[in-house]
Amino acid sequence: MATGKGKKRVRNSPVFYDELKKEHRLMFTPTGWKKLQKVADRQNTSVSELIETWIRSYDAE
Repeated sequence: MATGKGKKRVRNSPVFYDELKKEHRLMFTPTGWKKLQKVADRQNTSVSELIETWIRSYDAE
């Protein structure tokens, strides 16, 4: 996924999606968190964006 570089970011204006992200809480073991970070780094994205992309890949709601 593109990082949005070159696109001016404006507060309270979504960049990638048609809605703003809200804060939610997830808990992981230290091992799980490290693995998420490694995968996100390999894909040049954040853990938040990695999870967002993964869950949006499912068609059913």
